[in-house]
Amino acid sequence: MKRTINFMGVRNIAFAFTLFLTVLALFSWFHKGLNFGLDFTGGTLIELNYEKPADLTQVRSELAAAGYHEAIVQSFGDTTDLLVRMPGDDPKLGAQVSDALRKVGGDNPAKVTRTEFVGPQVGEELRDQGGLGMLMALGGVLIYLAFRFQWKFAVGAIASLVHDVVVTMGILSFFQITFDLTVLAAVLAIIGYSLNDTIVVFDRVRENFRVLRKASLIENINVSTTQTLLRTLATSISTLLAIAALLFFGGDNLFGFSIALFIGVLAGTYSSIYIANVVLIWLNLNSEDLIAPVTKDKVDDRP
Repeated sequence: MKRTINFMGVRNIAFAFTLFLTVLALFSWFHKGLNFGLDFTGGTLIELNYEKPADLTQVRSELAAAGYHEAIVQSFGDTTDLLVRMPGDDPKLGAQVSDALRKVGGDNPAKVTRTEFVGPQVGEELRDQGGLGMLMALGGVLIYLAFRFQWKFAVGAIASLVHDVVVTMGILSFFQITFDLTVLAAVLAIIGYSLNDTIVVFDRVRENFRVLRKASLIENINVSTTQTLLRTLATSISTLLAIAALLFFGGDNLFGFSIALFIGVLAGTYSSIYIANVVLIWLNLNSEDLIAPVTKDKVDDRP
């Protein structure tokens, strides 16, 4: 018989670690705050066109040498088109950037084709809508799991997802990694990834209530988690390898997105075992919770 790993034997130690990490993440989040990018704080967007293909690294160095250290440079469409985003609302900023690049651009001068200003009010709306989207995603998860499984499973999944989001945001806050729309997208992707991993374990727990009739809940969870462990590891490792490729070769534009996903996948794999399952133990899940309520047939007492 396949050996069963006693995951729940260290659940108290895991809970202490979880509590410690969550408190640190919340402290950093509220004390240092998030380093919001221009998507949320507002700033100027400048579209540049080059005669020859532009080198992103070289353009960033040229802007930094000209004093624009907070400029974000991205490819835009063709290799000769770039987008530069930086704080400030000066209408002459586009011309100033173009002049600065022209002085050091050599035989490949830049021409400004578009300059737009995103105000802080728009950034604030994006931030609020992003937070609302995250709450709606969590609410949808709660309703879905309550209908598909049982409300105790829903509580366990939500606790797991909240942990993943809090830890990820706390680490981003601690290292002051720029939080922009791509990072927000990564956080929403983390919710989906972690939920998928949790549902796989929950589904096996539910099935094993029928197979392991004499087993306790803790034994059921240990067996179920062991049975799904290879699948969890294969999914997590392959996902982390893909994210690592983005992290090291995706450049500065994808750094925040990649690091947020990397942290979230690690947190999601951990929380699927030591948070979602532990909540089921705290709520004393049993086989009777999974039995559909019996509805009495109405008796036709008409003469």
